[in-house]
Amino acid sequence: MLQRTRLGILSKHFRPLTTSSSLMNLDSAPPSRDQRLVFAPDRYQYTKDSLNLSQVDPESPFKTFHTWFSHAKESSEVTSPDAVVLSTAELPSGRVSSRYVLLKQLDSKGFVIFSNFETSKKGRHLATNPRASLTFWWEPLQRQVRVEGIAVRLTAEESQEYYDTRPRGSRIGAWASPQSSTIENRDVLDQRVKDAETKFGGQEKIPVPPFWGGLRIVPEEVEFWQGRNNRLHDRLVYRRTVPLESVDQASTEGPGEFIIERLAP
Repeated sequence: MLQRTRLGILSKHFRPLTTSSSLMNLDSAPPSRDQRLVFAPDRYQYTKDSLNLSQVDPESPFKTFHTWFSHAKESSEVTSPDAVVLSTAELPSGRVSSRYVLLKQLDSKGFVIFSNFETSKKGRHLATNPRASLTFWWEPLQRQVRVEGIAVRLTAEESQEYYDTRPRGSRIGAWASPQSSTIENRDVLDQRVKDAETKFGGQEKIPVPPFWGGLRIVPEEVEFWQGRNNRLHDRLVYRRTVPLESVDQASTEGPGEFIIERLAP
């Protein structure tokens, strides 16, 4: 019988590399000391702040995130508060890929980024497995936020609204670049840009490409992490009381109800 996990992913999708690929297995041939290129680099203590239940919204991870994001934006030391690692996993292989993207919208349902859906690796992964995670790291504040949820594609109208705010060159670039596809050389890309410029020459209003647009990560859990001394960090996690089981559910679900739990560091 197929087993369903708490996250609703069927076990049939996961294929182990070998029968002995447990994470608990020891490396049978570890590198020698002189083969280590980096080993235990120096690290400072985290002493800037603490995190307690009284400091977060009792119901909404979105409100708490907005507060933390505002702190990061207001900090002169955080240069890109909107930079976030998006991780996806392809099924059935389970192969994981991560990349930095930019948060472009936070709303009452989730966290929105924009991308090419058709040719990008993230798009290919999400076509087989809609689950994704986001990780924000604001080192000067010694804070990180981790989001796990389901990626839902925005409507063309929502994507167009953001697309219209981009510089013209970026709008042309979205049409021209077959993101993540192999190209022979830079000349190929430059020619595709010229072709797109010709296609939309004289047009200020450029339609959003049908293969490009917004992805809203509708969270199932959101963790707020504050670094503390001796690696005894403060971790508070919001967990959705009703787990998301499908893209359709994530698309129609409201903001949802969450409980807050403290995690050991």
